[in-house]
Formats: sequence, C-alpha cells, structure tokens
Amino acid sequence: MKAQKIVYDRNDEAFGIAIFDDKGLMEIDIFDRTRALEGNVYLGRIVKKIKLADDKFGFMVNIGDGVEAFLNSYEPALKEANMNEGQSVVVQVAQEKRAEKGAKVVRNIQLVGTYLVYCPFKYDVEASRKIEDAEKVAKYIKTVRENSVGQEGWILRTLAAEANEEDIVAEMKVLRETYDNIRKKARTLQAPALLFNKENPLMEYIRRYRDTLQEVVVDTPNLKSEVETIFDGNIVLQKDSFEEYGVEDAIIDALNCSVRLKNGGRLQIEETRAFVAIDVDSSGIRNTGEIDNLNIEAAKEIARQIRLRNLAGKIIIDFAGSSEYRFMKRIIDCLEEELADDACHSRVLGLSRAGNIEIIRQRRRPSLRDIYTVECPTCNGTGRVEP
Repeated sequence: MKAQKIVYDRNDEAFGIAIFDDKGLMEIDIFDRTRALEGNVYLGRIVKKIKLADDKFGFMVNIGDGVEAFLNSYEPALKEANMNEGQSVVVQVAQEKRAEKGAKVVRNIQLVGTYLVYCPFKYDVEASRKIEDAEKVAKYIKTVRENSVGQEGWILRTLAAEANEEDIVAEMKVLRETYDNIRKKARTLQAPALLFNKENPLMEYIRRYRDTLQEVVVDTPNLKSEVETIFDGNIVLQKDSFEEYGVEDAIIDALNCSVRLKNGGRLQIEETRAFVAIDVDSSGIRNTGEIDNLNIEAAKEIARQIRLRNLAGKIIIDFAGSSEYRFMKRIIDCLEEELADDACHSRVLGLSRAGNIEIIRQRRRPSLRDIYTVECPTCNGTGRVEP
C-alpha cells in the first residue's frame, strides 16, 4: 500500500495518526498518553515470580502502567534471568497492554534510529534485506564495525541506503549516548520509573512512507517545524483534523463487526480472546466465477481491515465457496501480495485441513476494539440476549 497523506490529531489524553492512500483511509493508530507505549524503556520492579512450562520462569513487573507487565526469564542471546520479588530490572515494552492483559516487556533493549537499530546485547552487524545494493551493504557494515565500541550490535535499516557514511557514524554516537543515559537514570531512580520515551510515532510513519507521501497534516506550529526537518512535501496546519477528514466516522465503522463488499457479499469480523475469525458471506451468490471474484475482492478488503483495525495474532478466514486448494491458491497469493509491505510482519500460513486460510500477524499494539471498548460486565462479552 502506498500512503499519500498522514493526518495527526491529539487531545488531552491521546493522539492519533491516520494514513490515507488513493483509495481512502488505510490505517489508524491511537496512542494513549497514560499508557506504556511500545518501545519505551522502564525501570521496573519484580512483583511476582511465576512458574511456566518446561521448568521456565516468568515475572510480573510493575512499570507504573496500571496493570503488571509480563517478563519471560528466557530471551534468545541473553542469560536466563534469575531474580526475586522486589528486585529492579530495566525493561522495554515489546507489546502494549490490551483489554485485560498487561504489557509484555523484554530485557533485550533495542533503540531505533532513522538509519540504524542499536542492540546493546547483540554482538554483530546486520542489514535489512530490503537494501538491494549489496556493495553498499558490505561497505556500511564495515563502517559500523570499525566505529563500534566494545561488544555491541547494530542493524542497518532500509533507509540507511539513502544515507552517507557520516550520517551512519553520527547516528551511532547518538543512539549509544541515549543508551548510556538510560543506564545512568536506572542507577539513580526508584522503580517504577520511565527511563526512555521514544520519539513521536508520527516521525516513524513519515519515514516509512516517504517514497509516496505527499502531505502531512499536523495540529501545532511546533510539530509542523519538527516535521519540516524530515519531510519536504506539503505540510498542513489543521485543528480537529480527525473530524475534518472523516477519521472519527471511520473509527466508528471499524468497530462494526460487519463490512459490506462493493460487488455483493460481506465480511463478518469477530475478535475473540484466542484468535480473530473472519467469515466471507456470499449473500446468495452461487455462480462459481462470481464467487471467485467475490473472494478476491474480499481478500483485498480483509488485508485493508487487518491494518485498519490493527488485528493481530492468529487470524482465521473462511472464504465463500469451495475450499479446495485449486480454488484457494489465487486467494492466498492475493493476500500475500496485499500484506507484503505490512510493517507488523504478517505471514500467510496457507490453507488448513479444515479449508480455512490462516494468517499470523505480529502483535505490537492493541486493536482499535481494545482501545475504544471494554468487555460487557453483564454478559462477559458473549453479546447475546434471550428471545
């Protein structure tokens, strides 16, 4: 998907980012100022040690987020944590809290810059596979290694291909100093405490879509000046922009379980605690050719709804008509193409033995439903009434 416009809006408690392409709204992200956001680093306090499967342990950690976060004692490339209740630990939010579940945190901190990701607990230099210039990759990896201090790890991001060596070296210094400041704060503050607050997510969205982005809408002169440092396209100053651009109405629509398709049929989207279930209703269409076209239209709309609603985890889709692989191959290919540039790393697993297409999507932030609704205390989320 090629974003053309980004709209930013905020109020006292939250701020939102809406992404538009040539077909309309394609993505919405809402950030609660009172929550621990993904990427933030905290000094947490171990509240409880819990036993997991395979003789592993986990910890419930107080990071000041209202709900205790979960930390696994085992993380790849790190020694297994052996801590007790009351101890302090530096952690980074990997998944924000959602519904009744607290955040997921990790000790393996990563600081994201424009061109690099700093990994203080890794000992190698990697590069994004999206950088096609192999010669430049080899050159920049050599530069990073020569300018590394002791044992530290780095990942060259896709945008590194547009930078020069001086930019790379300069950002290495900035990210390293940021981590040093985190360590200094951790030695002086009392848990729970915020050690690092990542930059405004708007900047990351601008960098992500910079190749096709034409316009950015912001709400304050200060933010406009900040955006001007990384974006040379049209920047609009607009108050109450979500209302002005119809984003508020789109959010209401995205909370509806039913989505009508243009050429007949509809999607029924149900978020459960275990997975997301999506049903494609043909609405009486029987012709094989028409059903095939309906399923392709549904696949494209499903990919859009996944990003729009920020659906994540296991996603199970029941398409209309026959579930034989010879009919479903085209649909699987369509889903893979539509989700190929998804920033949350979606993976189409293929066709299950039950005839459903399954997708796994990385969970980083809560869905729109988790942000805007709570489970009914009367029916516990079943949503059914007596006739």
